[in-house]
Amino acid sequence: MKNVYFRAEVDETKCIGDGLCQTVCPSGAIRVEDKKARVDDRKCVACNHCADICPEEAVRLVDRTEPLLLKVNPAEVDRNELVKLCIKAHLHPRQLICLCAGTRVEEAAAAVLKGARSLQDITTMTGVCSGCTLYCTEPMLRLLKAAGIEPDLGEGRRLYNITPTIWDVPEEVIRKHPGYYLEEDKGVFRKT
Repeated sequence: MKNVYFRAEVDETKCIGDGLCQTVCPSGAIRVEDKKARVDDRKCVACNHCADICPEEAVRLVDRTEPLLLKVNPAEVDRNELVKLCIKAHLHPRQLICLCAGTRVEEAAAAVLKGARSLQDITTMTGVCSGCTLYCTEPMLRLLKAAGIEPDLGEGRRLYNITPTIWDVPEEVIRKHPGYYLEEDKGVFRKT
């Protein structure tokens, strides 16, 4: 859950329409139309990435008239389905998915079960990715893929696909290198 007290605002007199802001927006709130950046206030999670990247300093955060509450209640979805999705994604439901927003995996998983079909959907529903976006993007991708959704990473967006983890190491490599205890490490996760 996240309360968003700010929103991005574009000074059109400074905006050159280069689209850099659009490439870093985790919620898809900022788009360049007619060579000017436009912000959808309903989607803006006040991450400040657009302002940080703008070479013309055309974007700034301003106060919202009313805070925007981003929250998905995991209790509103079937708990067994939620846990099954998390396990398939190799994530623990109570694990933090977004350190900046303090959001747990179970809330993002609930968003997927409630209809989120993209990184932007999860962000606008939960507030995940409203800070650094370094840690949370990959677990979100894992949840979407575990749900059978192949996320559109968007051409020109500044993000990467899933980084390999212990779960992606082929079985023949694990057998070839028993001294790394990869199978044992997997077992630790399965017990939690």
